[in-house]
Amino acid sequence: MTGSSATAGTISTGGTRLRQPDRRDALLDAAADLLVRGDPEDVSMESVAERAGVSRPLVYKHFANRQDLLNALYERESAHIHKQVAAAVQAETNLAGMLRALLRGMLSAQISREWTFATVASGGGRTPRQRQTQRGRDRKTVKFFTHQAMHEFDLTEPIATEAVTIALASVTTVMARWHHKQTLEQAALLEDVYVNMALGGLNELVESREIAHEH
Repeated sequence: MTGSSATAGTISTGGTRLRQPDRRDALLDAAADLLVRGDPEDVSMESVAERAGVSRPLVYKHFANRQDLLNALYERESAHIHKQVAAAVQAETNLAGMLRALLRGMLSAQISREWTFATVASGGGRTPRQRQTQRGRDRKTVKFFTHQAMHEFDLTEPIATEAVTIALASVTTVMARWHHKQTLEQAALLEDVYVNMALGGLNELVESREIAHEH
């Protein structure tokens, strides 16, 4: 890690000994740097220790094994991404803007941090705790978007919830399509198609309800 040195099995920067949480983050930074620079299989407890400029026992003090290290990195990065995307979505004032912010945030995450998620997946996928955490985030996201859909389209909560859940689930398909052609033009096209289809579906729901009430 640039600017770091090790003394007696601790990580220090500029002559200052890092606190326990900071040491852990410094080791995760070293692992992340190794993932970006080379083959994921090259990331090991030994290589992380060498990269961070510390002894191998210190790495084992914070992480039980390589997979534990990668899982911790995944959790840190996914929390960071969730925070960034949530902030971008909450800054928007209408559903169209919220959907675009969500999609752009996910695309940015794929581009800048794809190595982290791919490496964890190749090692057996997410842990039960990580899946539980993600389900909690998903529920909050659905609730937030549902509230906006109810406000803009005057839909009941059950209808808005189902519509939003389906629309948000479609983000996975959009990202898969982007992987086939990773260009800015393709990203813009997919964003427009996704948002217009989501809003169009909600408008259809509103119209169908109005027709049903007339009869």
